[in-house]
Amino acid sequence: METKRLNILGSTGSIGTQALDICRHLNIRVCGISAGSNIALLEEQIREFHPLFCHIYDEKKGRELALKVKDTNTTVLYGKDSLCEFALSGEPDTLLTSVVGSIGLFPTVKAIESGVKIALANKETLVAAGKLVMEKAKKHHVPIIPVDSEHSAVFQALQGNERKDLKRIILTASGGPFFGKSLDELRGMTRKDALKHPNWSMGAKITVDSATLMNKGFEVIEARWLFDTADIDVVVHPQSIIHSMVEYRDHSVIAQLGVPSMKIPIQYAFTYPERQPCPVDSPDFFRIGNLSFFEPDKKTFRLLQLAYDALAADGTAPMVLNGANEMTVQAFLEDKIRFTDIADINEEVLKRHKPKADYTLDDFIECDSWAREEALLLINEVIH
Repeated sequence: METKRLNILGSTGSIGTQALDICRHLNIRVCGISAGSNIALLEEQIREFHPLFCHIYDEKKGRELALKVKDTNTTVLYGKDSLCEFALSGEPDTLLTSVVGSIGLFPTVKAIESGVKIALANKETLVAAGKLVMEKAKKHHVPIIPVDSEHSAVFQALQGNERKDLKRIILTASGGPFFGKSLDELRGMTRKDALKHPNWSMGAKITVDSATLMNKGFEVIEARWLFDTADIDVVVHPQSIIHSMVEYRDHSVIAQLGVPSMKIPIQYAFTYPERQPCPVDSPDFFRIGNLSFFEPDKKTFRLLQLAYDALAADGTAPMVLNGANEMTVQAFLEDKIRFTDIADINEEVLKRHKPKADYTLDDFIECDSWAREEALLLINEVIH
């Protein structure tokens, strides 16, 4: 199961660039890289890693990149329609899905159907269609190894134990940049404020999701499908040293600890079941001093509770919540709505939706489109 030939969806983002650091460290062959529009960084990556294929979502920039790298042996694909084709280009044994948003769903499904191992950093794939994706993975005997630090921690804590002995999963949350603030204080928080995460360096969308606790809510939904249990709790742990915990029926709790670096879970997804030296620091427990834990404030940061509600409603509810959230976060990042409007609009969209228990990928397209349209209507109401 060790990764030898890798394709990366999202090679210019935070996870993608750190994954390439691991590829340098472990000498993993990078067969393909993909990004949205950052052709400058893509060109650098092409010239260093010599991938067989490169995909860029923006068609105009794709044509521009193709001209820039015509002296290389890399084939440039571009546009939405070629994303699934890229996922299998170069015959990878592993696909790292580290793009942000539900755009990662279809190439992930395509790879699963072709027997390619998934290193999953795109949480929206399981939030939007967890039941369908896991059923396909089981049918095609494809392992899905989580890359998110929290899910990797749970995955590691489950090793060597019987699933029947699992009592609950405990996901840790840093609390984000607004931990401890009141609802009144949140109303005045700006884009700049929301992007100041205390522990992690992430993309803008995920950082805002961390500030609203939507990110943690999505991780609850993702964990439900990854580990086949609904017994999932969240605890705020500001130091981000314990990445998550598993409690067994004898009340023993196993936690995975480490410095807040994504390189550890990325590398473990590539080398599982083996472990290799990783280019990060060891935790200095004398400097850390104390580990603290708090109950999440689900009333002030109600998107966490909304994720639990969507999970309980099942079916298409989580995909609708995800679609609405992508729209509201983008509107906030463009300074069109207030920070607190994100939760208000997401909640209203979910309230208007009538969940469908069983769904297909076609249902996802329909529900995702509907959620985005409803969210946009509400965003425009706020603007005007």
